[in-house]
Amino acid sequence: MKLSIGIVGLPNVGKSTLFKILTNQEINIANYPFATIDPNIGIVAVPDERLEKLAKLSNSKKIIPAVVEFYDIAGLVRGAYKGEGLGNQFLSHIREVSAIVEVVRVFESSEIIHVEEKVDPIRDLEIINTELVLKDLDTVEKRFSKLETEARNGDRQKIKDLEILKKIKECLEKNNLVVGLGEEILNQPIAKELNLLTSKKQIYLLNGKESDVSEELKNRIKSLGADYLVVDLSSASNIAELIKKTYEILGLISFFTTGEDETRAWTIKKNAKAPEAAGAIHSDFEKKFIRAEVIDWQKLLEAGSWNSAKQKGWLRIEGKEYIVQDGDIIVIRHG
Repeated sequence: MKLSIGIVGLPNVGKSTLFKILTNQEINIANYPFATIDPNIGIVAVPDERLEKLAKLSNSKKIIPAVVEFYDIAGLVRGAYKGEGLGNQFLSHIREVSAIVEVVRVFESSEIIHVEEKVDPIRDLEIINTELVLKDLDTVEKRFSKLETEARNGDRQKIKDLEILKKIKECLEKNNLVVGLGEEILNQPIAKELNLLTSKKQIYLLNGKESDVSEELKNRIKSLGADYLVVDLSSASNIAELIKKTYEILGLISFFTTGEDETRAWTIKKNAKAPEAAGAIHSDFEKKFIRAEVIDWQKLLEAGSWNSAKQKGWLRIEGKEYIVQDGDIIVIRHG
């Protein structure tokens, strides 16, 4: 499955610096708002030490890691939802991603200007979230009036959709993020159709030192049901923890295929069954799935080879109801 993360925040908070660290790409980092207009997109390998070990065991010719697409989206400002600072263009880019990394500046610096003139992390966080909420409210209100008319015809699905949309609208009108309504609402057809900005899970990257982060800020983030990382982007060289944290909040896991040709990591949702994992490799495999041969990656390393694992009885045959575990090595049998 494709995993894409949007990097958002006010101008000059460290978004493009984060993107550069993640992707090692040379991009335009400038000390003024809107240095990034079109979103820079970078493909980043998911750090996984298991791949090297499996590749060595299998004498694989190549290693193919799971990847994340990072979108470096230009800085948002007050009024972005109604087009301020090219806001509509930037907000449309956010709609394309799976989750959001919201960069919040907590460091003080007289050399780097702040679009709001003063560093105030909680205010900045609220500005970004309010812009996302207002854009979503605009989207919902346009759909709401049309759906009210459709529901009058007695269509049960339209009536249900209208009830769901009322809950979403009420949430947004209270300046709350839709993601807080939970999976029961987010998985409804109308919610998926609208693909709301605030329905996406968020990680807050606090740019600065731990000493710059107040308890008030930590508590505000916790109240949003979100997680955060504190990273000093001026000196950070490796923030693999961000990618791992993204996997965690999105409920994703990796399984592997390994052989002489390649050792590869595949990304699927936690609790996915074997046919869904087969479908990640090739869509036809899900439809024609017969069974899967499965072994935990550590057990294969312990056995030393596929043949040894078979002799020890460690290679299991699993059917359509098998729930794939993180670190499983799978061989798909299909029709």
